[in-house]
Amino acid sequence: MTIQGPIRPQPFSLIGKPATRIDGAAKVTGRAIYPSDESVPHAANAYLITSSVARGRVVGFDLSETRAVPGFLDFLSHENVASEAKPPKQMAGGETTTTLESDRVWHDGQIIGVVVADSFEAAREAAFKVHVRTEAETPAATFGSPGAEEEPREDEQKEDFAVGDAAAAFATAEVTVDAWYDTPTQHHNPIELFTTTCAWNGGQLTIWEPSQFVYGLRGNVAQQLGIDPESVRVVSKFVGGAFGAKGGATARTAWIAIAARRLGRPVKLVATRDQGFTIATYRAETRHHLRLGADAEGRLTSLIHEGWEVTSRPSYYNVSGTESTARMYAAPNILTRVNIVHADRSTPGFMRAPPEQPYMFPLECAMDELAVTLGVDPIELRRRNEPARDPVTGLAFSSRNLMACFDAGAAQFGWKRRDPRPGSMRDGDWLIGLGCASAAYASNIAGSTARVILRPDGEAQVKLAGHDVGTGAYTVVAITAADRLGLALEKVRVEMGDTELPPASLAAGSSHTASITHAVTRACDALTAQIAAAATASNAGPFAGHDPDRLSLRDGFLVGPDGTREPLADAVGRISAGALEAYAENVPDGLPLDAIGTLYQGQLPILRGQKRKDVTAYSYGAHFVEVRIHRRTCEIRVPRMLGAFAAGTIVNPLTARSQFMGGMIWGLGSALLEKTEIDARAARYTNDNIAEYQIAVNADVGEVEVMMLPEADDAVNPLGIKGIGEIGIVGVNAAIANAVFHATGRRVRRLPIRIEDLL
Repeated sequence: MTIQGPIRPQPFSLIGKPATRIDGAAKVTGRAIYPSDESVPHAANAYLITSSVARGRVVGFDLSETRAVPGFLDFLSHENVASEAKPPKQMAGGETTTTLESDRVWHDGQIIGVVVADSFEAAREAAFKVHVRTEAETPAATFGSPGAEEEPREDEQKEDFAVGDAAAAFATAEVTVDAWYDTPTQHHNPIELFTTTCAWNGGQLTIWEPSQFVYGLRGNVAQQLGIDPESVRVVSKFVGGAFGAKGGATARTAWIAIAARRLGRPVKLVATRDQGFTIATYRAETRHHLRLGADAEGRLTSLIHEGWEVTSRPSYYNVSGTESTARMYAAPNILTRVNIVHADRSTPGFMRAPPEQPYMFPLECAMDELAVTLGVDPIELRRRNEPARDPVTGLAFSSRNLMACFDAGAAQFGWKRRDPRPGSMRDGDWLIGLGCASAAYASNIAGSTARVILRPDGEAQVKLAGHDVGTGAYTVVAITAADRLGLALEKVRVEMGDTELPPASLAAGSSHTASITHAVTRACDALTAQIAAAATASNAGPFAGHDPDRLSLRDGFLVGPDGTREPLADAVGRISAGALEAYAENVPDGLPLDAIGTLYQGQLPILRGQKRKDVTAYSYGAHFVEVRIHRRTCEIRVPRMLGAFAAGTIVNPLTARSQFMGGMIWGLGSALLEKTEIDARAARYTNDNIAEYQIAVNADVGEVEVMMLPEADDAVNPLGIKGIGEIGIVGVNAAIANAVFHATGRRVRRLPIRIEDLL
């Protein structure tokens, strides 16, 4: 049956209690099968040919040496398969660059050919022997490059805001901050590479590929190939890191499917690490002009935030984090604007906290600059600008405990020991700086479905096409089902990551846990209602005449409010000698009623926290960091980090702590290390490997403390789940930049902050 309507109120029994991962043993013993690990018999191997120029056309290929390689099977290019596939549809940003559909080269590293051979080694050797002839044109790499084209963002899914008269208020403000900030290009670099295996069985295509949205990948590939989505199956039971890079479809999948169809045998692609920098998406560089006006007490009178983002030539992809920065503080006059800069680059995409990570950096740095100018503690400045309602829409917040995070975090961190004078705190040759910043991320929820099967022996099975990208999704699903059905956690088995299962939402935007747990809850509640109705309808059972709405499943029994108990086996057996089953759909209020239908087609029906009509819904947090900078060498160290978060219901505190901590550590790397270097003359990445692409390692990370403040929010959704995947990274870069200023008196507004910025 399909279930919709109010979720039955029920106290949590397992939700909120720490639980080890139900898939943990499989992962550490190698029994967990990732898409890259799938062994498909008789699979040939593919190797990509990518462009060495960033703009121009492919004139031709010399394959004489390639065809002579033992084991060579096929070569695909625009010359022989151009009409067999369309470019993938983007989840945002309209059109994207083509690959083998034409001879045009849009960016460096673009797929321009595919070599197929009997073995990986033969495919690689044959690929290295392909001689490509191109006609190169001068590319535009980034901001300020000749030929780059700037235009105002035009995106019906994003908004610019004009509240009051921000320009006039800024012009007359008693105190102002007027500064420019920059964030760099960054790449996801998930440990599991961008792999794809395709096999045909008649007209049925099976794809094994790491994916954050298997139904989305299914629908997209079907659109590219011009076939029915029902004839495509996608399998991705585990994902070895994604961070947004595996949320949408890339061009590679359709071409590997075409290669498999041409050969009549499966084909497997394992793209190289450097190819992953250009065949998938990335976080584009951004530039910001941030202006704050305030009165003498520090109360904001004007907030003006203009941003610039790089994208590809045909795309208008943008993240537009001004939708969050405009809502952070109680400014009566707000003006935002986002501009797109088209360059000869691949199309960017989602990367952990896509809007907030780059856009909160300038705001939180500017707030610190304002605090310094006023001589006010930066936490107190935020308190004076705490909004009672959404400053843009006037809506109430579903909950907003930002200042509670600051208060709890400051007490634990020892903020009161901070001397506000820059450069005043020292330990020998080390300058000590303490910095803080706000964190915020919209609470999103999408339509999802689930099927739950309950057997008389008290074991349950949950089936849904959800995704485990390393966050512990299998475990939160099992916790939810066990909680609602009154079972021990080990009695629940979970199947996910396959389009043969009921569709589930994209694992991104901190929405997946909220989305899938509500669908599971509805299915479990349907089973409980079915069992309770049968028990109270029976004249022979112990619940004759009872109110079925007051019965619940607990500890393997059907239990009444007076303590009457019946073994689950008897209660289920009253209905069926076998298992009971319920299928449920969860369509959050605010989404169209046909949301699940669009989900089946590979589209994402999602309700975003900043787009709601009833409330504005966000998670909030406060970051505190200590930096130490050597006065002679300017070496930067971060011995302490603390994050305090208010993020609604925490389903599993054990894995949640890891999520928060991982985000904070990534924020450290983003502030001090992480940058994709670009040769502006060639529009080419120069550190496209994990040897030279610097990320935080154990030696860079000191003490990391996570505080999870209790927060009940029944306005955000029935279970009060807000999502935590992104918020841990948001604001860390600003907190570190603010701490660097406190230590040295030098304000660095361009990331990452490196030794040369402090010399």
